[in-house]
Amino acid sequence: MTAPVRVLVVDDQPLIRHSLRLVLDGADGLTVVGEAGSGEAAVEAARRTRPDVVLMDVRMPGGDGIDATRRIAADPDLPSTRVLVLSMFELDEYVHGALRAGASGFLLKDAEPTSLVDAVRRTHAGESLFAPAVLARIVGSYLDGGPQRGAVAPQLLTSREVEVLALVGRGLSNQEIGQRLTISMGTVKTHIGNLLAKLVARDRAQLVIAAFDHGLVTAERPAPARRPGPARGAAGHQWSGARHGPGVWP
Repeated sequence: MTAPVRVLVVDDQPLIRHSLRLVLDGADGLTVVGEAGSGEAAVEAARRTRPDVVLMDVRMPGGDGIDATRRIAADPDLPSTRVLVLSMFELDEYVHGALRAGASGFLLKDAEPTSLVDAVRRTHAGESLFAPAVLARIVGSYLDGGPQRGAVAPQLLTSREVEVLALVGRGLSNQEIGQRLTISMGTVKTHIGNLLAKLVARDRAQLVIAAFDHGLVTAERPAPARRPGPARGAAGHQWSGARHGPGVWP
């Protein structure tokens, strides 16, 4: 029998922690092993309970969630603990702060309970999880940061690995990548593992950043007359995967 995914819930509001515990404990294969009401308490609880996933709030007294995420991600005694940030706000400083700190994903608190449960499972499985609005902000920030360069394949990657990296950058899950490239789940996981090793990436979230850095995911302004319109990101930008044509958040 597979061991349940161990979750640490971190939020400064007791009512929210209680609600999250009810949702997670009620889901098959998940169990809440602890709670914390501050960033400092979160680090201590993580070291004590060794969770698989930390569900981390951002704005808290006694040390914020971004600093706590950084400390947990850098702790050599917690190599397999992943952090999923859960916030009411999609502010750029929170999104990028969480990514730089080593978070594996960023979800908004208006998510449905089923989406939250799925996010925890996918985070534990090594996938990155970004709410569509959050991915849009990441895309927008790259556009606003300066000219976008063309696609540059990272050295040492095979052509198939470059394709997989581009799709990871667009937010596709392993199953969706397998369907898009007509390859098995096992093969997708092998490619993801190779990408993590070759790019020295901690997790899938860092692969998303690598895809942007190498121009494998681009953002373009859509033509006004086009119908039906594609999904749009920050400031009305359309995102797509290099070599794959226009795409939308799946």
